[in-house]
Amino acid sequence: MVVFALLIGLLYALPNVFGEDPAIQISGARGASVDMATLDKVTEQLNQDKLSYKSVAFENGAILVRFQDTETQISARDLMNQSLGDNYVVALNLAPSTPAWLESLGASPMKLGLDLRGGVHFLMEVDMDAAMDKLLGQQEDTFRTELREARIRYRAISVKDNGVEIRLRNDEQVQEAKRTLSASHPDMLFAEGSGFALTASFTEARMQEIRNYAVAQNITILRNRVNELGVAEPLVQRQGANRIVVELPGVQDTARAKEILGATATLEFREVDTNVDLAAAAAGRVPPGSEVKTSRDGNPVVLKKRVILEGSHITDSTSSNDEYGRPQVNIKLDSEGGNKMTAFSRNNVGKLMATLFIEYKDSGKRSPAGKVILEKHEEVINQATIQTALGRDFRITGIDSQAEAHNLALLLRAGALIAPISIVEERTIGPSMGQQNIDMGIQACIWGMVAVMLFTLLYYRKFGLVANLALAMNLVLIIGVMSMIPGATMTLPGIAGIVLTVGMAVDANVLIFERIREELRDGRSPQQAIQQGYANAFSTIADANITTLITAIILFAVGTGAIKGFAVTLSIGILTSMFTAIVGTRMLVNLMYGGKRIDKLSI
Repeated sequence: MVVFALLIGLLYALPNVFGEDPAIQISGARGASVDMATLDKVTEQLNQDKLSYKSVAFENGAILVRFQDTETQISARDLMNQSLGDNYVVALNLAPSTPAWLESLGASPMKLGLDLRGGVHFLMEVDMDAAMDKLLGQQEDTFRTELREARIRYRAISVKDNGVEIRLRNDEQVQEAKRTLSASHPDMLFAEGSGFALTASFTEARMQEIRNYAVAQNITILRNRVNELGVAEPLVQRQGANRIVVELPGVQDTARAKEILGATATLEFREVDTNVDLAAAAAGRVPPGSEVKTSRDGNPVVLKKRVILEGSHITDSTSSNDEYGRPQVNIKLDSEGGNKMTAFSRNNVGKLMATLFIEYKDSGKRSPAGKVILEKHEEVINQATIQTALGRDFRITGIDSQAEAHNLALLLRAGALIAPISIVEERTIGPSMGQQNIDMGIQACIWGMVAVMLFTLLYYRKFGLVANLALAMNLVLIIGVMSMIPGATMTLPGIAGIVLTVGMAVDANVLIFERIREELRDGRSPQQAIQQGYANAFSTIADANITTLITAIILFAVGTGAIKGFAVTLSIGILTSMFTAIVGTRMLVNLMYGGKRIDKLSI
């Protein structure tokens, strides 16, 4: 059993020996695609400028070029940016150089954190005011519908001071509207005001729920976007009340990272108002319920203000071709979105529906409170005719290219952010700094193990040699298990956890060996002393390690970032050290002394 566990650990720890190659990753920007012709162009340009490379491959819709050193990697990045232009994104990356036979067994190197691998760190802030305004706008539309269905005539409804104000004609209508709306909206407070006004606002509990939901939904969608675009081992997690930390290990190009996270946007499906003269609309003359937007080619498009559906209701979207070979996007909605789309499309067959892309970008300005001021950019990315009553499944046609259909499907599938977010801090950690951290961490492990091994070897002699072999076995198992777990990431504090488990592993052997010495002093035979020593020390070792393991689990549950990394390696180290210190050393001791008549132990 011990040999089998050691072989498995060694097999999955082996990919870490091969390291990673400096590489550049070339992918298409919005509307562009990467194909074999692009690969040939990249190879030709590299050969022309005499930049040596290890390999060029087309992988997962992107071109990956591996190099021998980072200097050539950076030169190649600059060259590709100049030769390929703005239609392609060229990112610095690190690619594992694991042999194919190991990859076929599912073995891969440990995932390294930002502090070891280098990469890009973003601190992003969710705009809660915009989230609240958006929700209040939805409530305004809901109130209009409910009052109309209840046949309660109102003078005006508008969003005002973190609430929705409804102006009615008399006090009787105020009371009737209050009864009707409060019955269907128990999470809102309704207050009467002067001039036959009724103001609806959210309860404090509902406000907190909205804030938490805005952050949680943005985290989910950001994680989906990063995963969809193929960034390895991203970290997306909440920090504080309204901030999100995004770390992209291995990505050295801040511009590339911003390209990945740049779609801090919402999607809306709206009806196209075809009854308005575009020339008049361009001059600013539009009906009260419509507004002018701009298409990708710069032409004006008049849309109804009412939002049919938002991107948050989309559960899946894929790109394909219709029966005539034209690109299209197939969309699936959740039940609520399906009901909304069915209700609208049933009565609007033959009319145009537009997909409006709304992006929030950093304006470079700051508010007096220090907040980032976002600029709103809107663009109609698609107009399609409703051909039949739509339900939870429908398709968008009229798309120019397959690449555009693919990108639109990706954006729809990843979801629309429920509230705009802005980057308040960005930091790039270079691979050289990460390598320095790795080197220092390895040195700490090596010198820590050398010191412990020398002590045990001198103090416990042959049994010290057994403990040292178990210690080396423990280190192999920790690295092997860390490489096997998909979500485990090695960080600098994680290396500290490994160093700590080195000492803890020897501590268990010290307890066993001291109990064996006690049994020998009490007159037991060597074989009896070994048996009693392991049996009596087990409960003490188990108690000590279990209490430490509970602490590590709590650290993992409540900690963030570096603390989680420390807790993961500490937990794995505790479990592997108990196995090697108790089972592993017992196997070695049995090989040395089992079934033999001995008079003295070298301990």
